[in-house]
Amino acid sequence: MGHETFSYQAYKNGIVEIFWEGRCVMTLGGARARRLADGLKDADEPTVQYLLQRATGNFKRGNERRARGVDR
Repeated sequence: MGHETFSYQAYKNGIVEIFWEGRCVMTLGGARARRLADGLKDADEPTVQYLLQRATGNFKRGNERRARGVDR
């Protein structure tokens, strides 16, 4: 994986937004968001970057996905 800088924001309602270079590239909800938030909770920075890269998949090639039931 590359040297991209990902960040995230986890909300109390269970939604996790993933950002790349300050732009929201994915919004997750439901069980997938809960699993990701649990993994990110105590992770060090390289692990956080890895988990966020895995969650986004290959977003820079146009296969962005929206979480079901989340309107943005």
